Amino acid sequence: MALEKASIKPINGSRSGETIQVLFNPTEYSLETSNQFQRIAVPGTSTPVTQFVSGNTQTLTMDLFFDSYEKRQDVRYYTKKITSLLDIDPALHAPPICEFHWASLNFKATIEQVTQKFTLFLDSGIPVRATLSVTFQEYRTLTEQLQAIRKESSDRTKRITVKQSDRLWQIAHKEYEDSSLWRSIANANQISNPRILAIGTELVIPILK
Repeated sequence: MALEKASIKPINGSRSGETIQVLFNPTEYSLETSNQFQRIAVPGTSTPVTQFVSGNTQTLTMDLFFDSYEKRQDVRYYTKKITSLLDIDPALHAPPICEFHWASLNFKATIEQVTQKFTLFLDSGIPVRATLSVTFQEYRTLTEQLQAIRKESSDRTKRITVKQSDRLWQIAHKEYEDSSLWRSIANANQISNPRILAIGTELVIPILK
């Protein structure tokens, strides 16, 4: 069974929902992941202290091949569909966010760079064969990143001090992004009446399991 065609789909802006299918599937792709560390020199030590700063977004790179020689058609008709995703969308005032989809790979990203290489031309000079080297930079909202941290990390138990007008459901919404989880806070702090929170009381915010 033939492998499905890879595609690029803008998911916001004026081109949202458009599907751009590649002419030929890539023969390979690369995924790069890295972390950022800060190295601080401490007087009297032989090596600097290394401190984790943050993770970096993943980078997906690949070469896409285009050939329109048999149709005697300008290959830029096809390549422009991809290179134009670098243009500023008037509805967003920025390039669109896209999703690259191929088999089990779904990668939400912005297109950071496209290098075009034209390798075959008609007698008229019209290019009919091209290779596009495309770089996608992973895109995740702050909410998506925080949700991933909560699901996968071993966060330490947090403590907060009740302020005037605080309510359990508001605290649950702030800490868990789900106000219905207020019972977890109530149970951890042995609160029998969730309507009464004494100002200045220290509450334990338990880790969700």
